[in-house]
Amino acid sequence: MSELDPLFENNARWAEAIKEEDPDFFQKLARQQTPEYLWIGCSDARVPANEIVGLLPGDLFVHRNVANVVLHTDLNCLSVIQYAVDVLKVKHILVTGHYGCGGVRASMRDDQLGLIDGWLRSIRDLYYEHRVHLSKLASEEEQVDRLCELNVIQQVANVSHTTIVQNAWHRGQPLAVHGCIYGIKDGLWKNLNVTVSGLDQLPSQYRLRPPRQA
Repeated sequence: MSELDPLFENNARWAEAIKEEDPDFFQKLARQQTPEYLWIGCSDARVPANEIVGLLPGDLFVHRNVANVVLHTDLNCLSVIQYAVDVLKVKHILVTGHYGCGGVRASMRDDQLGLIDGWLRSIRDLYYEHRVHLSKLASEEEQVDRLCELNVIQQVANVSHTTIVQNAWHRGQPLAVHGCIYGIKDGLWKNLNVTVSGLDQLPSQYRLRPPRQA
């Protein structure tokens, strides 16, 4: 017996349950992918993107990494954003962090963890920038949770500053970038009210002109 057999059995039961509810579901799913949402979230196994927002496969295009970071040097993440915006024409990008994030917590400490230390550098910089504000919070848990929120807000800005998103706005394509956070302790998904839906909401130094036509 393979150690993966329980997973294959779970999959068979799941597929059968979906087909009982909608016999044509997988045939329709195979024909096209037309999600309206791109989810950029954390790799944490406790944060199942589709289930949190009650969407089925095909409704949510997903990119996940440790601490839901969007870096201008990360070709993986940028490729996902480009495909979602330019090809799939998603209307909403949902940058979703979660409270108690281990990556955010690690960025507040001086322990060496390995390769991930470089990945978390931008959050460490964010922590340093807000250290005075965070130090006024009563407990480490409150500090971690507030930095989780600040990290989401920063990543919404990073997504909005990409040429991919700005060129969509230049084309008049409807697109909004939202910042949200998930509570593992209560299962609730919270809007941080930092939605960016146009160039006029960006600081002037980040607004880029449309590309020149050849």
